[in-house]
Amino acid sequence: MSTTIKKSVCYIRTSTALQTPDIQLRDIYTIAPSNIIEYVEQLSAWKENVKRPVFEQLLTEIKSGKIEAVYVWDWDRIYRNRNRLKEFLLLCQIYGVQLHSYRQSWFEQFHQIPRPFNEIVMDMVVNLIGWIGEEESEKKSSRVKMAVRKTTKGTFSHNGKKWGRKGFPQQTINRVLELHRHGASIRKIAGEVKTYDENNNAKAISKSVVQKIIVENSESGVHKSLPPLSL
Repeated sequence: MSTTIKKSVCYIRTSTALQTPDIQLRDIYTIAPSNIIEYVEQLSAWKENVKRPVFEQLLTEIKSGKIEAVYVWDWDRIYRNRNRLKEFLLLCQIYGVQLHSYRQSWFEQFHQIPRPFNEIVMDMVVNLIGWIGEEESEKKSSRVKMAVRKTTKGTFSHNGKKWGRKGFPQQTINRVLELHRHGASIRKIAGEVKTYDENNNAKAISKSVVQKIIVENSESGVHKSLPPLSL
């Protein structure tokens, strides 16, 4: 019966093209063995929906029992979200993987605690990290709510910037209203009026946008002469 040979790896993540993995690697090699395998990728971890193929490969190998230790420069290289970080620590616990971090050197002492006390202490640490994550989320939500001002003209941030989708240029609005006054159908207006992005690429507006522009710019707020949207 074959035995899987487990390996030690380091995971390096840089957020921008201006950052290089060299600094992280230099620091990691001061606490890691020389034969670690490097997993490197350049992606931001702020957004939850960003796919990280290298990190996904690492997760797969952890679940396959191929990893014995993971070295990182900082925990935020794994996840900035504390709740997601807690999930990763639990995963490491389940599969017997030791997590080492250059920036969180205080965490190393927990690897020295003998069984079964190390598992008890680790549970406490993981739960504490999860609690900190929940508290950070609540504080961030409270700060956002305190900074928001709602008025009849829309929702604004503390520095006066309006929230929500950016409106269409006045030139586009005027063109839509002009065609509508001349009796053009919503379908015809949508086919003729174009918007342009920062690269000057033309894009047609939708029928729902046409109707929205007409309704919002009518004197009564509801334009009774509008034809059905399906026209």
